[in-house]
Amino acid sequence: MIAETVCSAGAAAGLGIAVVTAYRKRFLAATRIAAYSLVPLGLVMTGVVDWLADTAFSPTAWAGFAVLGVSWALFSTTRAVERRRGGTRKERKAAARGAQSEAVAPAASAPSLGPGTRTTARPVRRPRTESGGDDFSDIEAILKKHGI
Repeated sequence: MIAETVCSAGAAAGLGIAVVTAYRKRFLAATRIAAYSLVPLGLVMTGVVDWLADTAFSPTAWAGFAVLGVSWALFSTTRAVERRRGGTRKERKAAARGAQSEAVAPAASAPSLGPGTRTTARPVRRPRTESGGDDFSDIEAILKKHGI
């Protein structure tokens, strides 16, 4: 009963402020204020305020929120552990099987390289010219080729 009275009084006060704002020729602001002030009145008329008041003072509802919080904490903890370990148990088993098969495959092509030799591709750096700038000889050759 008190919640309905407070919401109705708030709506009436908001509409009064909207009228004063419209009197000052600020119609867009007045319309926005009127819209905001009608929300609590609409919530009272639809019964949402009664439902919220019943929920807010119900120990069963608060116990339900606590259970939902514990559930959320458990879900997020398990997800964090999965990310730290590298996926679910099925994904780890599949990765372990894949690693075992990959360990055999490089050895099959190793005789051409020799045992234990692996080359890594490194970027080749071009030496700088004496002036310290870039070498534009390639670009000049292309331009000359096209007659520019």
